[in-house]
Amino acid sequence: KLATMGKRKTSTGNNNDLPFTLEFRVLFCLLLFALALEFSLLFYHEIDDIGTAPSTQNRFDAMELSPQQAIPVESNKGNPHLDPLPPYLPPFAPIPNDDALISDVLAGKPTVTGIMALLNRFLDELHAVNIAFKNKKPLVTEKEVVDAFLDLAKKHLVEFDAVYRGGPIFDVREDDSIFMSLAAYREHLLAATLRQAFSHAANPDRIFIGAVVQNCFGIESTCRTGVQVVGKDSNGRPITKVSDAPPDVNGIDEFCNDQDYSKYCESGQVRALYVNETESVGPAAARYLASKLWGGETYFVQSDSHLEFAQNWDALYTKEVQLAKNYPKAILSAYPPGFGGTKGEDTHGAKLCACEFSKTDVEHHIIRINSAGNYDKIPPNPKQTPFMAAGFFFARAEFLVDVPFDPLLPWCFMGEEIALSMRSWTSGWRIYAPRHNLIAHQYRPGRMGLPKFWETVGRTYNRPGPGFNTKLQKIVIKRIKHLVGYPSASKEQVDSEGDGAVLDDIEYYGLGNEETYTAYLEYAGIDVEKESCKLQQWCMQGLYD
Repeated sequence: KLATMGKRKTSTGNNNDLPFTLEFRVLFCLLLFALALEFSLLFYHEIDDIGTAPSTQNRFDAMELSPQQAIPVESNKGNPHLDPLPPYLPPFAPIPNDDALISDVLAGKPTVTGIMALLNRFLDELHAVNIAFKNKKPLVTEKEVVDAFLDLAKKHLVEFDAVYRGGPIFDVREDDSIFMSLAAYREHLLAATLRQAFSHAANPDRIFIGAVVQNCFGIESTCRTGVQVVGKDSNGRPITKVSDAPPDVNGIDEFCNDQDYSKYCESGQVRALYVNETESVGPAAARYLASKLWGGETYFVQSDSHLEFAQNWDALYTKEVQLAKNYPKAILSAYPPGFGGTKGEDTHGAKLCACEFSKTDVEHHIIRINSAGNYDKIPPNPKQTPFMAAGFFFARAEFLVDVPFDPLLPWCFMGEEIALSMRSWTSGWRIYAPRHNLIAHQYRPGRMGLPKFWETVGRTYNRPGPGFNTKLQKIVIKRIKHLVGYPSASKEQVDSEGDGAVLDDIEYYGLGNEETYTAYLEYAGIDVEKESCKLQQWCMQGLYD
């Protein structure tokens, strides 16, 4: 019976003697399926070996920006946490194995590339949220925008910070290396700044850059200029306009393709995190991102990205900070002179001895820091000041442990300096005015017509002009005001206004435990309730070492 089951007839009507039983046909089909499956697996394995896209979709396809593949950098076997080194070109180049690298970072096994992958993940999700908000009808509210940003920052950035709280992400190398944190918003002088930083350094092989490049790449929308003054009306008032513009110049591309400097990129001394202008939410947020590109260098420098440097600036600043009486917990900080001014060892440095409470509604009465004179005679060591500048400071990298950058301060243009000053001083650090001007800064009046981040914010949410950013800042700046002690920003008051989320996790990014809040106010001459600042004569006279 089994021998005759399933026999079929041929076209002649005779029984077919070949053993095509039902069981045979089933086994034969299974064999063909297995062979096809094995072939498919082998085929796709080969494709995977060639290279696959990361598990998380990037904000943009790097190939849209440049036909070149991600430029590989040399291995750094002496520092395992710097392997693999991240690509620096083209913008938005995918990071292979990003899921595994991010998991390692969150498990306490950090690499610089893994941290960059984590930051990219945050920016990718923020971009998706911003696109949804741009298309929202009715228009998105400032409260919706703030809450969405804070939720994403807590999910990715605060969670990341929590893993390393209380210690450095990487061991601090004792090799006098210097890490420069550069937040570059649509910066046309980034390449020139980098060239000067390396060409004027005594030890360029010890200079490391962490640049957050916030550009309009011209991918999803037409780029725009800043507000340009094009003439005057009959009453003598300026006539302004905003025009279409080509995509921004990528300063990293300019620098790294310069044959005189490309070696610094190839060796991994230049780390670049690319941010589309739609995710450019102010200097405080960009400086948080830049601080996370630090890779264990001895010293940490934060500066703007439009600078000129004196010869041997690196060696001179290193020597200067070591002369400070409170070293190693010493910070050099000042407002540098503008372009065209003198710089070098024959200059007399400026002092940050003064402050004032802003009277404008745009700045929400926040404390502003001011210079107040220069060194009269050059003393044998730098002297203390009560304030530090966000646009330039130089310290040992342990600063990042004691005063970690706050990821929850988007859209803030004013306020970061008083927050840094208070947090640093109460954490046992002392701020010193460098005795000499070793850098110069391009100060940028509005008449230059350069783009401003608040203009980008307005366009991102279909609210052209600076007004929407001002509304966003009004909410978030309560975090700084609470830290400084404004009565109007008490926890009870902020909660009653429905903005309690802006104070979340502030205990991790607040004042230190080495000195008291009251002691700092007396030291700096600040009366928060009366909103007044007193010029400190001890600072002007250089009385404190």
